[in-house]
Amino acid sequence: MFQINELVVYPAQGVGRIERIESQQISGTNAEYYIVRILSNSVTLMVPVKNATNVGLRHVCSLRNGQEVFESLRDRSEFTGYTGQNWNRRYREYSEKLKSTDLADVAYVLKELFLIGMDKELSFGERRLLEQAMTLVSMELAFALGREQADVKVDINEMFADVILKQQEKLQKAK
Repeated sequence: MFQINELVVYPAQGVGRIERIESQQISGTNAEYYIVRILSNSVTLMVPVKNATNVGLRHVCSLRNGQEVFESLRDRSEFTGYTGQNWNRRYREYSEKLKSTDLADVAYVLKELFLIGMDKELSFGERRLLEQAMTLVSMELAFALGREQADVKVDINEMFADVILKQQEKLQKAK
């Protein structure tokens, strides 16, 4: 069970704080709900206490897990590229991974999209997924590592500085 003021992660929404636990009657049935405010956008969620873990509500990852995920972003050895996969298939795959309860899956999407951007200009949809993945990963890593989210974003962008530079060069050539 989660406690009031505890930081939690809700899939595809990010890190939130449990503001209170409320009992409400819905359809004639009394149930308890966690009232979770997502920190990045102040959205409030009602998560049934009984089903909280079934819907993916979980604790922020540990320091160790955060460090492992951060280091996994540096490792490009398993990147195979996107050959043979069309955008629709990748989009569905990435969207599902962004809803995962495992931060490593979300980090995978972030890394893949950065690396795909080395070979081609990302589409609008790909850039949106990249932004969403960056927000989810950087916010959770910030809490796990005890750092500011902006600093984590800077470090991640520095990891992929060569990719970003290559993208900018391609844009300049296209003009």
